[in-house]
Amino acid sequence: MDIQAIRQQLSVNLATISGLRTAENVPDMVNPPVAVVSLEQIGFDGAFNQGLTTLEFTIFVVVSRADERTAQRKLNQYVAATGDYSIKSAVESDRRLNNLVADLRVRSVNNIGSLQLDDQEYMAAEFAVAVYV
Repeated sequence: MDIQAIRQQLSVNLATISGLRTAENVPDMVNPPVAVVSLEQIGFDGAFNQGLTTLEFTIFVVVSRADERTAQRKLNQYVAATGDYSIKSAVESDRRLNNLVADLRVRSVNNIGSLQLDDQEYMAAEFAVAVYV
């Protein structure tokens, strides 16, 4: 299991969304709109004989809040289940991540709203992604 390769391929899937920057590792500074891939947890031995490892990723999507109405509309497009700007559709566009994993799915979107980073106000959402190896 190559965790960095999995992060990279998640970023490749996300990069199919026009205008969205991606980061396979947490950057020092954000440049919205950006999707950041973060590994949160690893679950081992989900099946017999040490089978089924589950990697839990959070994809943070951050948009500029210069204009609150525009920011909310953009974020609404990202959190939609389908569409050209859907994070779920982009991540699940290659559920085997170029044959690195057995399967994946976007499980939920959490913490949709304002985010304070480096004295700047942004709009953001957190996507919970389960990757099965």
